[in-house]
Amino acid sequence: MRSLSGASLAIVAVLSFGAFASVGCAKVGEIKAKKAFKSANQAYQSQDYKKAAAAYEEAVAADPELSQAYFYLGNSYDNLYKPSKKGEPDNDALLTKAVDNYQKAAEKLSASNNPADKKLATLSLQYLVASYGPDKLNDPAKAEPVVQRMIQLEPGEPANYFALAKIYEDAGAYDEAEKMLQNAKQAKPSDPAVYMTLAGYYNRQGRFDKTIEALEERASKEPNNPEAFYTIATYYWDEAYRDFKLKENEKKEFVGKGVEAVDHALQIKPDYTEALVYKNLLLRLQANMEKDPAKQQQLIKEADRLRDKAQELRKQKAAGVS
Repeated sequence: MRSLSGASLAIVAVLSFGAFASVGCAKVGEIKAKKAFKSANQAYQSQDYKKAAAAYEEAVAADPELSQAYFYLGNSYDNLYKPSKKGEPDNDALLTKAVDNYQKAAEKLSASNNPADKKLATLSLQYLVASYGPDKLNDPAKAEPVVQRMIQLEPGEPANYFALAKIYEDAGAYDEAEKMLQNAKQAKPSDPAVYMTLAGYYNRQGRFDKTIEALEERASKEPNNPEAFYTIATYYWDEAYRDFKLKENEKKEFVGKGVEAVDHALQIKPDYTEALVYKNLLLRLQANMEKDPAKQQQLIKEADRLRDKAQELRKQKAAGVS
């Protein structure tokens, strides 16, 4: 075997030392990053966001692959930002830093196979969308692709469709907003929040028939949930009480359907205080439309009984009586 020359040995020695030094530096950097990250987390938990931001900056500088740190760094800057000081350069710079770090966190964490990292990636995107909201950057055009990315990452999560629908609704793109809410329904048809969000949207649009349709569909998914039927009753009462354009026969129909819904809720849960209160209110509306004085008094008497029962149940609850 041919022996190595002195020069070759010198080169090998230098390379070996360099490799060792690189490993050593990497190890030192990792230790420094972990120490800074621990300090940053303590400051973050204490809501000392200025100190936390400085420590998180130190952590990612020492180890740029410390992916989770970018979310908390962004959120620290986000918490330091004051909407009341919007327009002041130093204050606005905090929001710019928050957005930058939320983006980095989302990119790095979404590539991870760790479920906790993926969850934090989604949270990063949610906070990024909020940063583009009206009380901050007020830039829905930039929020839209972020939410679309969230939908790509979690196509079965209705909240992502809700967020995009809100962006479209705020922009006056109502057809697109409704489409996103319908997509949410297709993504998770068993989720009650889907139907409640749809109902809220239709109610804001003045489409009462579609509002009730969504609420009834929700109740069909939860036939043993008294709150689902109670909610239908509250919408009927609100419409009958507040919509002065309703004809007398329409108002009577809505009150009757409201009573029917609240009775269903009370069949499931007889001591449902809120349902008792709303049946009381519906019966008073019914009494106001009644022409027969005897029936009117009968309705008012029943309404009083329900009101008193609700008050008694509240007293018992306050006193800790089961």
